Amino acid sequence: MLTTFIVNTIGVWLTALILPGFKVEGLSGAMTTALLFGLLNWAMGWLIFTIIGIGTLGVGFLLAFATWWLVNAIVLKIVDGLTDRLTIDGFGWALGAGACMSLVGGAAAKLLN
Repeated sequence: MLTTFIVNTIGVWLTALILPGFKVEGLSGAMTTALLFGLLNWAMGWLIFTIIGIGTLGVGFLLAFATWWLVNAIVLKIVDGLTDRLTIDGFGWALGAGACMSLVGGAAAKLLN
């Protein structure tokens, strides 16, 4: 769990460095964002994933990678609304951030295993 938090924090911080429409306020902002993102993704991620999967008549389940990308963008926008330490300029930037954070998380998982 701690490893996931650290990877998420690094992902948020690197994403903020790469994407101009995704801004966090320093390391504490990245940590707050990572914590909220992790908690909300754990609590609501599967529910949103299931709703999208059923709503698309199963296509969302077949294209799970794209559905999770969309779920991450939705959760990031929710986190943006909950904290002042994260600013996302639009949903397009949230989609980009979701992709960037997924790449960082995947790379970190490869390095840690």
